[in-house]
Amino acid sequence: MTPAAAPGAQRTAHTADLTAAELDAVRARLADAFDGDLADEDREHALGGLHVPVHHDAVRLAAHRSVVMRRVRHRDRRLRVGYAEAVAVRAGLRRQGIGGRVTAEPERIVDRAYDAGMLSASDEGAALYRARGRRVRPGRGCALGVDGVVRLPGEEGSAFVRPAPAGPLDPAYELVFDWRDGDVLCRADGETAAQRGAMRSAVSDSRKSE
Repeated sequence: MTPAAAPGAQRTAHTADLTAAELDAVRARLADAFDGDLADEDREHALGGLHVPVHHDAVRLAAHRSVVMRRVRHRDRRLRVGYAEAVAVRAGLRRQGIGGRVTAEPERIVDRAYDAGMLSASDEGAALYRARGRRVRPGRGCALGVDGVVRLPGEEGSAFVRPAPAGPLDPAYELVFDWRDGDVLCRADGETAAQRGAMRSAVSDSRKSE
């Protein structure tokens, strides 16, 4: 049995090693960050990788972030990408350095284990990622669906990349993400239902035009 976490404690654990109470705390933090409007499929995107929870007390989380592996095609390579998911900081604790704390460990993981780090950021979260050296990746963004490559115009300009062993990614060549249920590139740090609906409409329109 995992002992109760002390206030301010942070750890790194695979989904398989989180307790039921910790998974419930993650769900509660995400429900707050996404205003209770996060589909089950999108919540599942955060599972199967490494989690970095920061505890507010023995029960509640101050913040959370996870890193999952995704395959992203760029030119003739299939990159192993550490993709950030489920980023959430408790409302009353924001702008107190916790966002930086819950970001630093995933960056270390990405730098040591992946070809690159990526995430899709909201306008509110973009400043943090720019300050930590991530840059918006210009160029086309796509996903490899069951019917082939589908462009994601609604997501272009929101993908932040952390430099890693793969080196610079040529913007003249598209990024092709692996397909998944729910939002293909869900904003890691929260987005509204209207934003998600607009992105899904853009994907549908793109399919019709091909």
